Amino acid sequence: MTTFASVWDAIEDTPEEAENMKVRSSLMRSIESRIRKEGWSQQQAAEKFRVTQPRVSDLMRGKIEKFTIDTLVNMVVAAGLRVQVDVEELEPA
Repeated sequence: MTTFASVWDAIEDTPEEAENMKVRSSLMRSIESRIRKEGWSQQQAAEKFRVTQPRVSDLMRGKIEKFTIDTLVNMVVAAGLRVQVDVEELEPA
């Protein structure tokens, strides 16, 4: 039986796609957490992020395929957060 470090490693076709999904999901969780912590409505969040309310709804519903890393980074910054990148060496296979 094969084990995977992440669900993304298991379901994506390539390691590159899996890493991209990991980054996007992490950014989305951070934004969602900020919205909930601040008690913002979807409309309030949309105004802060300069997007539409349906875009915030997509984010809150976890529709990861609808967001690029660039878009999510912009939303993170608009939420008053900062992105920090940590790159590590891959474990040997």
